[in-house]
Amino acid sequence: MSSESTTAGRRDTTIGSLPAEVTSFVGRQEELTTLAGLLGRARLVTVTGPGGVGKSRLAVRAAAGAADRFPDGVWLVEVAEVQDSLLLGHAVLEALRLTDSTARPPLDVLIEQLAGRRLLLVLDGCEHLVAACAELANGLLQAVPGLRVLATSRESLQTAGEHLLPVAPLPVGPCPADRTAPNAPGGRCRPGRRPDAVLLFVDRARAVLPTFTLTAANEAEITQLCRRLDGIPLAVELAAGRLRALSVEQITARLDDRFRLLTGGSRSALPRHQTLRTTIGWSHELCTVQERLLWARLSVFAGGFELEAAEYVCAGDGIEAEEMLELVADLVAKSVVLREDSRFGVRYRMLDTLREYGGQWLRATGDEQRLLRRHRDWYLGVATWGEVEWFGPRQPETAERTRLAHPNLRAALEFCLAEPGEEQIALLLAGTLWFYWVGCGHLGEGRHWLDRALALAPEPTEARAKALWVTGYMATLQGDLHRAGPALEECRRQALETGDDRALAYAVHRQGCAALIGDEPARAAELFEEALWHYNALGELNSNVLMAMFELGIAHLFQGETETGELWIGRVRELCEEHGEQWAYAYGLYAMAYGQWLDGDVRLARAYARECVRLNYTFRDLLGIVLGMEVLALLETEPAGPGEEYDLVEARVLQGAAHRIWQGVGKPFFGSHTFNGAHLECEARARAGLTEQEFSEAFEHGSGLNLAEAVRRALGGEDRPGGPGHLPCPRPAPCSPSPAPACRP
Repeated sequence: MSSESTTAGRRDTTIGSLPAEVTSFVGRQEELTTLAGLLGRARLVTVTGPGGVGKSRLAVRAAAGAADRFPDGVWLVEVAEVQDSLLLGHAVLEALRLTDSTARPPLDVLIEQLAGRRLLLVLDGCEHLVAACAELANGLLQAVPGLRVLATSRESLQTAGEHLLPVAPLPVGPCPADRTAPNAPGGRCRPGRRPDAVLLFVDRARAVLPTFTLTAANEAEITQLCRRLDGIPLAVELAAGRLRALSVEQITARLDDRFRLLTGGSRSALPRHQTLRTTIGWSHELCTVQERLLWARLSVFAGGFELEAAEYVCAGDGIEAEEMLELVADLVAKSVVLREDSRFGVRYRMLDTLREYGGQWLRATGDEQRLLRRHRDWYLGVATWGEVEWFGPRQPETAERTRLAHPNLRAALEFCLAEPGEEQIALLLAGTLWFYWVGCGHLGEGRHWLDRALALAPEPTEARAKALWVTGYMATLQGDLHRAGPALEECRRQALETGDDRALAYAVHRQGCAALIGDEPARAAELFEEALWHYNALGELNSNVLMAMFELGIAHLFQGETETGELWIGRVRELCEEHGEQWAYAYGLYAMAYGQWLDGDVRLARAYARECVRLNYTFRDLLGIVLGMEVLALLETEPAGPGEEYDLVEARVLQGAAHRIWQGVGKPFFGSHTFNGAHLECEARARAGLTEQEFSEAFEHGSGLNLAEAVRRALGGEDRPGGPGHLPCPRPAPCSPSPAPACRP
């Protein structure tokens, strides 16, 4: 979309006053279709959205497309040029090329002159005269049946019969692979098509540099630039204009001061659309004192937030908590704050450009540090609540709520690490989020925050002890025993010196994990039993305790003690079902699948492994997903029953898919020979039954699947291509008795 000004290139038409387009129209096909439908059934339609989002251009394009339905014309009124509400009616008369020299009110003249006509009136830029525009539109619509009104405004007119079309910024990134969904910051993405914001940038760039082209080398940088600009068309156009003097990379690097950088718009545009600062400043001027204050305070939120969070963080010193709902609603109405629906109710967010503008005002008030601490306190509470709720039937809800809070949790962690004296809270917050780092696929990020916090706070505190065992746990899952060992030993030693029995239990437990992936299942079993003794003495029962039981069961299975192992796994299943715990249960399913494979029940093993993958996918736990997938790959090499076939090609495809997922976790199989046993056996069977080309092509195909595609494949939800691996062929080579553990333990 171009900027909202429509004055450039205006031409007179026989009936109407729409301007001719002087730049190409990019994107917005879905919005145009919706708007055309609204104009067909509603008499008053208002296009709303933030400044610079392209409301005017969209409205004019839609009005032009509907011109044949209005024999008396389509007429544009530049309301933005009118500063006095008493002159609005006169401006409409002028736009319609009507004259009247009497002393009658302009509304009466309009009603008389338009009687019996069928026309479309476009009121562009109504936000500063909302009440006057609403009164005029209402009066005309009641008296002139053939009239329809299309308005653009940063807030609705709030009059009878009004239909709204909120306009979001342009899509700025590719569609998620597993769904077609709203693509932040705005719009709907279209699979297989470059984002509209990128296409707009390229189109406007060619107007400045005719030789400019979109290439594989610059596409990622352009996409990042558009994302940093929130996909706001005006900002994208202004950035493209800077190519006269700067490269794409240089423009992106200078966006920290975007309001100074993004100036120099078209001279024919309205003044408020010639720079990004004046566009946003125009919205700011239309706000009340309290709305401006809340706008500034809301700038401490990164991403979305709930009303309760805003009430806690932003209330006080000029804004009462009970006023918050109305003030937030007013900012939504003015398109400063965006309203979003979630499964937990309504959430809100500001575009980064508006957030940065508010942040500048907040710093000017001298109140930034107080607001940042309030924000930190709220999200420490979110993390603490999440840790408690992780054990129980609301586990999936907890995962999703934490995911929604993730940008704000990052902001809170960054504040703690940058502000002297906040290091212990950084340790506490990062350690408390263990359930999210481990259970929802964020091991690398969790390590990042914990490593930084531990380096800043060496004092032997309770928070440090927790951070140490969480770090050791995550390092173990990544196969990084060189880091895990020292961290867990320091935690154990500190716990003994300070009498911290809880930290001691967790340290011993995670040392057992390190022993298990270090191919010491007997030593691991001893440590798990010791940890469970400590947990029992403390009265501790949560997901970690259940994982200790699961891991103890696995340790027994790896030693060939199938009966004992299955007893522990059964205990995990009972407790999970009793408490509604699903995350630990998913890992229990992995162990049950492994146990059933050992017992020769391929059908039941496959059912358990698929459920393991499905449940772990709901949490986006990459480790749980890939463990289940590896078992499923192995099970494809064995028939599920008499007369049934096995599928060596599919086994190899799943191994390829698992290989890609391991890259997002850490070392495959944690670097463990024991955990790698099933994989090696599957690989050997596939190699024995396939040609070298089939073997490598199937793996390559699997490694090309994204996460959603891989999971769908593993769950049997995608048709498999035909091939030699699907035909009856000789039985795969039997498992060799050595080297262990390439065979079943």
